[in-house]
Amino acid sequence: MDTPETDYTEIAPYDDSHFAERIVDLVKEPGFEHAVKWVLPDVDYDGFVKLLESIGSKHEFQVKVMQNFLEKLEAHTTGGITMTGIENVDSDKSYTFISNHRDIVLDASFINLCFLRKGMKTSEVAIGDNLLIYDWITHLVKLNGSFIVKRNLPTRQALEAAKQLSAYIHYAITGKHESIWIAQRQGRAKDSSDHTQESVIKMLALGGHGSVSQNLSALNIFPVAISYEYDPNDYLKAREYLLRHRDPDFKKSQHDDLFSMETGLMGYKGRVNIAFGSCISPMIDVMAEDIDKAEVYRRVCHSIDCRIHGGYKIFPINYIAYDRAFDSDMYEDRYTQEEAEKVTVYIEGQLDKVDVDNITPQERNFMRTYMYTMYANPLRNKLIAAGYC
Repeated sequence: MDTPETDYTEIAPYDDSHFAERIVDLVKEPGFEHAVKWVLPDVDYDGFVKLLESIGSKHEFQVKVMQNFLEKLEAHTTGGITMTGIENVDSDKSYTFISNHRDIVLDASFINLCFLRKGMKTSEVAIGDNLLIYDWITHLVKLNGSFIVKRNLPTRQALEAAKQLSAYIHYAITGKHESIWIAQRQGRAKDSSDHTQESVIKMLALGGHGSVSQNLSALNIFPVAISYEYDPNDYLKAREYLLRHRDPDFKKSQHDDLFSMETGLMGYKGRVNIAFGSCISPMIDVMAEDIDKAEVYRRVCHSIDCRIHGGYKIFPINYIAYDRAFDSDMYEDRYTQEEAEKVTVYIEGQLDKVDVDNITPQERNFMRTYMYTMYANPLRNKLIAAGYC
């Protein structure tokens, strides 16, 4: 294996040689114990600690601990996880998996669960340092194969951090021969209209030793579409939308972020589908050598979006929301009256959870329209992709 020219200890996952000592430190943390007992209320914590202390590698941790946890989470919070296109993933290659961003924690976790079930290598996972509010969370995610993305830095430091991150990703792919996962944008699309941020692609192109297109091709970018039947955070997004409407300077608190993480983790998601697209390196490789780099970024973003939008799984709630958001009857043959009534009850129940004082009927309708649009957008983007990509 190639050795890195730079020390990535600050942002890289823990090496297996440090795994045992990091586990010993982790299980001593009261916050970790509290979190485990909250997520797994029936856990024998002493037995769980003994299991952790017997583990000596990231792979063993994922197979013995994370797969079991994610399968329990699937059983209690989803209607089942399905996958398509995983045959397009060559186990002998390392990829940069890029997906839409539905959940703060679970996007990459569910993708890795698909790999674990197929006996395939999991990917390292990008996670923003804004979520690492306690040291033990940092230890846990780095034990589980996550690497750190530095957020909210001054401009000059942000550029240096982007260069370091890109260099690490290139090293992971071409040096360690590990796949990585990164979201197509910083932060979730609040209205579920997923589009790749050009800044993400520019960051990926910073590493490597060739042209922009050569650097991107070397990363084997592989789009993945994640579809949830229900978004547990939909009412929290509607709440934020209302509060921003009332006050354009509204900013979420750290408590809001933590509650969103908890809700996304433990809330009901309905059916979940993971659709693996295909590697876009062949598309990048046929670009003309003298092509403007801005055009390279545009085409790469477009290609990722086309594969993600085209890979969405469309559920009855998406058809119903589309008809209601756009005052249409186009898809009334795709759902029953019973399903339409169920969606009405669901949306109104979610709106009832919004804990904002003095919501007027107009403001409730404002949030209702937003929620229907949010559930309509995956279908809308899939239709555009079918005609445009």
